Amino acid sequence: MRYPPHILEEIRARLPASSVVGRRVQLKKAGREWRGLSPFNAEKTPSFYVNDQKQFYHCFSSSKHGDIFTFLMETEGLSFPEAVERLASEAGVSLPAPTEDNRASEQKRAGAIEVMEMAARWFEERLLSNQGSEARAYLERRALTRQTQQAFRLGYAPNDRYALRDHLAGQGVDKDLMIEMGLLAAGEGVSVPYDYFRDRVMFPITDTRGRVVAFGGRALSKDVRAKYLNSPETPLFHKGRTLYNLHGARKAAHDRGSIIAVEGYVDVIAMTLAGHPETVAPLGTALTEDQLGLLWRHADEPILCFDGDKAGQRAAFRALDIALPLLEPGRSLRIALLPGGQDPDDLLRSGGPGAIDQVLEAALPLSELLWRRAIEAGPVDTPERRAGLTQTLRTTVATIRDETVRRYYRDDIEERLRSLSPRAGRPAGPVAARGRSRFVRPGEPVSPRITGGPSASVTASVGFTGAAPVREAVIVGTLLVQPEMLAEFAEEIAELDFEDPDAKALLSILLACAAEDERTDPEVLHNRITRAGLKPAAERILALARSRDRNTVAPHADPAQRADALRQAMILHRQAGALHSELREARQAFENDPTDAGWAWLCEVKARLETVIAAEAEAEQPVSSDSTAA
Repeated sequence: MRYPPHILEEIRARLPASSVVGRRVQLKKAGREWRGLSPFNAEKTPSFYVNDQKQFYHCFSSSKHGDIFTFLMETEGLSFPEAVERLASEAGVSLPAPTEDNRASEQKRAGAIEVMEMAARWFEERLLSNQGSEARAYLERRALTRQTQQAFRLGYAPNDRYALRDHLAGQGVDKDLMIEMGLLAAGEGVSVPYDYFRDRVMFPITDTRGRVVAFGGRALSKDVRAKYLNSPETPLFHKGRTLYNLHGARKAAHDRGSIIAVEGYVDVIAMTLAGHPETVAPLGTALTEDQLGLLWRHADEPILCFDGDKAGQRAAFRALDIALPLLEPGRSLRIALLPGGQDPDDLLRSGGPGAIDQVLEAALPLSELLWRRAIEAGPVDTPERRAGLTQTLRTTVATIRDETVRRYYRDDIEERLRSLSPRAGRPAGPVAARGRSRFVRPGEPVSPRITGGPSASVTASVGFTGAAPVREAVIVGTLLVQPEMLAEFAEEIAELDFEDPDAKALLSILLACAAEDERTDPEVLHNRITRAGLKPAAERILALARSRDRNTVAPHADPAQRADALRQAMILHRQAGALHSELREARQAFENDPTDAGWAWLCEVKARLETVIAAEAEAEQPVSSDSTAA
């Protein structure tokens, strides 16, 4: 529920920040403040300060800051409501009784959770029945014992269109609630709602309290299009803000100070059996910022473990792009790539727990992954290609919001660039051995810290609104000129949010052609665009793209240069969209509750806006041959 600001202020007033923080950090009085060693980073000189007057803490070594609620969320992995409830109890503050509307909403939510629990128990029972014999055989082939099945509450959805519906209806559950919770499929063209999951091994998905809020189902039939199927979005379940097995992994992650994210349900179970119960998984989509935030609540350097195939590599690169802007001192990721296209379950069965441990120990830092992606994108055997590599890396590094991390990344890539041999076009010697960052060079300019409040122009997202249609035009225009590129980029482009209606419509046709394997036939694409009445729109999009980058959309542009330009536009567009969303959230939060934490958040978003705007402006400037390391 939403807590009124005056209640939160009363809790803060009764519990000095130093008393809450002091349970975890040994504090000493330092003038008007308290000082201690950072709970977020290992350090010898105290850089962590608590101010009771402002009810605020700030850690200079990690840049983390906030109030007593934030502190519990950061150090114990609690949700905001959990932190409020615990501190209210300690402070002797009674939380407000819910209004009639809130009471009805909470009752409905409690009823929905009860229905999901009823469904989970029924799936478990079906697994043990005669109907579940094939599902049990599948689990046995995957070496998942009865004990493991019980631990993860695995079940089976029978191949019957109305089995679950009839069971829940017999328990008095309303059909509309079943539909709302994603247990029944309904909608236009469906005269009689039917069971959403059929003939599937079922994996319950829980919230952080361990309550079932959704399901994932693995098809047993080979003829089914969707091998894995998740519950749709519901009032209880938001796919991009949930991690499978987070409730089960929390204690182990806290005890070990680490957390691992893999790609699927069975992967999580395999990692647990291999001795890593601190393992979670996103739910069928690329890792989101919200999910990354959940991981960072439990460890400063989570390990993302991806399958060793091309899809796994693409997932690793997407995670890199999402994580880079969010990095802070002491907070990063490591990437573990499994060998030979195997997943954790395959590797556990073929090599045992030791093979899993070896992969985790060899996990790459993000800086190494960034370099490998750039180097493997194409040859760098000419000055122009090395210039393109330099520009790509500098543009990507410029999106890191924290100026200290950004500076060290910049030093790292500049050192790596100098290692390139212009004759061989390949790294001279083992690049990984030179991947250590250096201290800032004397006299090197450092970006100023943000001071004061965010201006109206910044909080209105100026700088992005005008740039978005141009970025969209570059992306769509590049594909119109070279539709064959969809074979490599279709999956990533489909996840982008576009504003321009013409760009949206043209992208829809491009993706449809790619799905039907017509992407290599420009004539088919041209005919589809003409039939849809979008020929003028295509001409406008191409003209707009040429205004930004004429070379990229030229018919005979260098393929590597074109791919680099497309990749840059996608990265910047994805980051700009995320900043749009966060800016709105930060502004709304500050207007509702103008605290120091809200003010700091707004200032951080302003810094990131300015960084990405500068990166985009720099990307439009030509890179001279002097900037490449010869």
